[in-house]
Amino acid sequence: MTTGTASDDSNLNTLIQSKREHYVDVLRALLSKSAQGEEALQDEIAGHFTRLGCQVESISSRPNRFALPSDFAPPGDVPEDDRVSVVAVQPGTSDGRSIFVFAHPEGEPVADTHTWQHDPFAGTVENGRMYGWAIADDLSGVVAMICAHDALRSAGLQLSGQVTYASTVSKRRAQGIYAVLEKGYHADAALYLHPAESGEGLGDIKSRASGILRFRITVHGQLPDTGEPTHTPFSHLSINPIDKAWQIYHAIADLDEGRARRIHHPAYDEIGRSTNLHITHIEAGDANRAGRVSPTAVMTGALAFPPNEDLTEVQRELETTVQQVCESDPWLRQHPAQLDWLQGISGVEISEQSPIYQTVAAAIHDVTGTSPKTQSLHAASEIRTPILFSGIPTLGFGPLSGGNTQSGGTDEWVSVDDFINMVEVVAKVIVDWCG
Repeated sequence: MTTGTASDDSNLNTLIQSKREHYVDVLRALLSKSAQGEEALQDEIAGHFTRLGCQVESISSRPNRFALPSDFAPPGDVPEDDRVSVVAVQPGTSDGRSIFVFAHPEGEPVADTHTWQHDPFAGTVENGRMYGWAIADDLSGVVAMICAHDALRSAGLQLSGQVTYASTVSKRRAQGIYAVLEKGYHADAALYLHPAESGEGLGDIKSRASGILRFRITVHGQLPDTGEPTHTPFSHLSINPIDKAWQIYHAIADLDEGRARRIHHPAYDEIGRSTNLHITHIEAGDANRAGRVSPTAVMTGALAFPPNEDLTEVQRELETTVQQVCESDPWLRQHPAQLDWLQGISGVEISEQSPIYQTVAAAIHDVTGTSPKTQSLHAASEIRTPILFSGIPTLGFGPLSGGNTQSGGTDEWVSVDDFINMVEVVAKVIVDWCG
């Protein structure tokens, strides 16, 4: 198998720079198309890949249908209609290494954009930034695939290994990536074209993602035996569930500190802890009826853990902690608190010494002149899915961006320069990896 040459790199750089305005126009046009909804956007994406000579397939799947063996989540309130992902294949000429490149579109606004200073679908460029709905999360990744393939085709490069591109629906539990992988698509490595949430653009590579557990604990109390509307004179005859929940709260805080001392992963040294456990919401009683004892108290929380920990073992730790509190209290021994697991997502990591990491890091350095670093602080990244579902080593990267609507931002944007750099990085990785 041959690898990319310095001449290939120079030709790609020259070609991509010559088509810079065209690629910016493609991004703007698809942003405008996204205003018509996800189906229209995916149809347009399929059309681009068809015109570029790829073998294109659309795959329908029901939201929340697919799941990784180790992960779980309740069905939730999700749409029942099928969602469509688009797959485009460029076969290789021989037995070179194959690669799977994917990103997700977002064709329908799910947040109010009335506070935006820019039209969310116009693709306005100001001070080197293009503004638009879901342009960072993650339309720019989808467009980068299209433009990178256009560059490879325009340069006349014949790849030894097969390239598979996928525009996989993601938001609102669409889980299109599961459907594509379940259909049988596979590769020797994968790229997830999505910027790290660090704000460093191509300066960061996602090669690691924490696991996350979300849970709810319900504690039952006992109302005083009275018909009086105000319980305060009789509160000594009640079991206040808040008091019992408070015992569990403190035990969970102790567990959090204990885990912080004994659970370690060197990738998290920069923030000082490898794991965190916290209660984020407590609900009991009625704020407008301060004199009444609540029959229940409910706490919800989350636990983040490094990829070298097993999800089920982490669950068992919290279960044991809650059980021990219940066994030590006379009331809770007879009326144990109920622990419900709301979501479980395993962590993953790819070694910085792996061939695909080395290839991506070298490409980013060659294009930007800066060596990227590993971004380890994101939980539940989509890099997990090819790794856990199909054993495909997967990395994520993307352009400098900000204002992500899904993270509570406004006027979402990507750097035009970094978007063009990403196109070149993707094209270079494909050449260097596939030969």
